[in-house]
Amino acid sequence: MNKVIRYISPIILPMFFLVFWQFYSIEINNPIILPRVDRVFEILIKPNMSLLSLGSLIRNTLISILRVGIGYTAAMFLAIPLGMFIGYSKRIEEFLMPFLNLFRPIAPLAWVPLVLAWFGVTSLASILKIEQGSFYTLFSNIKASMLFIIFIGAFFPILTNSIYGVKSVRETLIDSALTMGANKKDIFIKVLLPASLPSVITGLRVGLGVAWMCLVSAEMLPGSLAGIGYLITHAYTVARTDIVIAGMISISFVGGLFDYVFQKIEIKFFKWQSMEK
Repeated sequence: MNKVIRYISPIILPMFFLVFWQFYSIEINNPIILPRVDRVFEILIKPNMSLLSLGSLIRNTLISILRVGIGYTAAMFLAIPLGMFIGYSKRIEEFLMPFLNLFRPIAPLAWVPLVLAWFGVTSLASILKIEQGSFYTLFSNIKASMLFIIFIGAFFPILTNSIYGVKSVRETLIDSALTMGANKKDIFIKVLLPASLPSVITGLRVGLGVAWMCLVSAEMLPGSLAGIGYLITHAYTVARTDIVIAGMISISFVGGLFDYVFQKIEIKFFKWQSMEK
């Protein structure tokens, strides 16, 4: 009985929410303010259906995932090694952190006017000199300004957790490696990186969540012609609230899926960390 309750309890509140949503939407009878649940789910169960001549829900979601993937990957490859160097060297920390801390409190959305002035509507297609073909169609929808906003959103959580991960490594491990003849390269690869990985993974998880949240802001920038954020914005202008909510649910689902993957990685590879506590 307890096992059944454990499996059922997580869905009780969502079911009550859906029932209240459906009842209230029928009561007010205004699909612009609140569309019915079945109208929204009709869009969700037909993800390949074209919406407002902007492509299907799944196509726009995949374009958004690609944008986030590029910006997030760039942040990851810069923030992790930089964070490790800062965490390992007091001199590098004193040199870089005062400068980096100037930018950390700035919300990614606050960069929008400046980013538009810098990049305009420049796309990856123009940067990579792609002028035709299917790759041109794909990369012309990925603007440099969007990638910068996503990059900024992911960069600082990854950087901060990478620094913390290196600083939390026990000095006895480093001293033992030095005593056994390890050089600085060995220290980084064989000591600091493995020992700091739990914190780095946490930073990657938080950074991906922030990057995904920055997506809608990035896709509202001029030049965007596709993506889940653009679809939501355009649907709002034509009073299609059902598409707006379906897009929001898609964002929530994909973001939750990413977070679930990171949770599984933490449980599988870093279970020893929780056992230490």
